[in-house]
Amino acid sequence: MSSSPQANQPLSIKAKRAIESAQGYLLLELPNAALRELRLFVIATETPLVAHQLRGDALRMRSDFADALKSFEIVRAEKEDDIGLLMAMAWCFKRIDRLDKAIDAMKHAYDCSPKEAVVLYNLACYYSLAGEKVEALSWLGRAIRLDASFRDQVAKETDFDPIRSDPDFQYLMQLAEPKPSKKH
Repeated sequence: MSSSPQANQPLSIKAKRAIESAQGYLLLELPNAALRELRLFVIATETPLVAHQLRGDALRMRSDFADALKSFEIVRAEKEDDIGLLMAMAWCFKRIDRLDKAIDAMKHAYDCSPKEAVVLYNLACYYSLAGEKVEALSWLGRAIRLDASFRDQVAKETDFDPIRSDPDFQYLMQLAEPKPSKKH
């Protein structure tokens, strides 16, 4: 994909400071302060992609998921294969009751990075919430095979509540239990 002028334009010192300040405020979990810093970028055509990404992150942190998605969509036009961006978008889609779009975003993330267990795990979560047990179990099993630590996440993951009492889910969890090591 070609780069836009937004992605390539040099930033002024004032703009760089605003970006760095917004990043710092987000690390401190202060989304409103980050958004205040990003007000410098009023004209959308002159806003660098990093500012749109930060705005989306701040809005997501503030639980303003629909507006966060607007900022993320601008970034996605240039960075369509960015796994972190796709995961952030899926997170927002889930929270505005668009599981179909959350699943689509995570499927795209999987196409870009099929060995990222967190992507497979999130697909399992979203399929569980969508009531698609077979898909949920398939993705969950694959995620756990790639990274066994995800098995420990399942117990506290409310996204699996719709299928938690299902015998197939329970069987998968039994299969995924760590095997006792044999000591000679």
